[in-house]
Amino acid sequence: MNQVTQFLIQHGYLVVFLWVLAEQLGLPLPAAPLLLAAGALAGAGRMNLALTFALGVVASLLSDLFWYQIGRHRGSPVLHLLCRISLDPDSCVNRTKDLFSRHGTRSLLIAKFVPGLSTAAPPLAGIFRMHPLSFLLFDGLGASLWVGAFVTPGYLFSEKIEAIAGYVEQLGGPVLVLLAGGMAAFVAWKYINRQRFLRQLHLDRIAPEELKEKLDAGEDLTILDVRHPLDLEDQPHRIPGAFHVSLEKLDQDHHRIPRDREVILYCN
Repeated sequence: MNQVTQFLIQHGYLVVFLWVLAEQLGLPLPAAPLLLAAGALAGAGRMNLALTFALGVVASLLSDLFWYQIGRHRGSPVLHLLCRISLDPDSCVNRTKDLFSRHGTRSLLIAKFVPGLSTAAPPLAGIFRMHPLSFLLFDGLGASLWVGAFVTPGYLFSEKIEAIAGYVEQLGGPVLVLLAGGMAAFVAWKYINRQRFLRQLHLDRIAPEELKEKLDAGEDLTILDVRHPLDLEDQPHRIPGAFHVSLEKLDQDHHRIPRDREVILYCN
């Protein structure tokens, strides 16, 4: 039995609670492998299954309530701050809002299974004033499904998981180096692609002051408001003369965009 397993047996309940709490608060600590391991230890009789499950759900609910209240009192900037630290910050915001647009409160049932949405969904629920009781109900059910999805397989297949863990332990360092190298390469690839995107975006960007000068000078411009409908609901103000076109419908509404003048798009 390795030192990690022994540590988890001795401090398992506290580790599960704090680890899930930290991950749901936004720290890059994957909780799924830990919940799987805790379930396997419960299957081996070294941890209590019900208590492990309850601690995971409570930790998730506490962190989600924290972000729900922050979103309720601070608004949209909180969501964008959270998405900035994700590996896909440019799609994180839109994915979260699209999910809420389609499914409403029910989106909380699946948010934890969608990368980037687990931490972003609770503040968005607060931003759009979801009723606290509805939030607690659906977020609690979502947290239960998420924790159960990892604890239950660990419990049912505890013997096989323990055998796999022993095999990995025998291989030792090379496996850990390979896994760490693969993760580092993935993160580096995402970072490089994002920097390329931001450099291109910077080249094509116009400052608000420049746009105002063009408008004051009477230049013939087409200004498109491509913000998400939920952003319009939260912040309904528009640039004078702009008309709204959803990014999802840009292809079918392209005929509304004049081709004989400069076109400027803005979002949030």
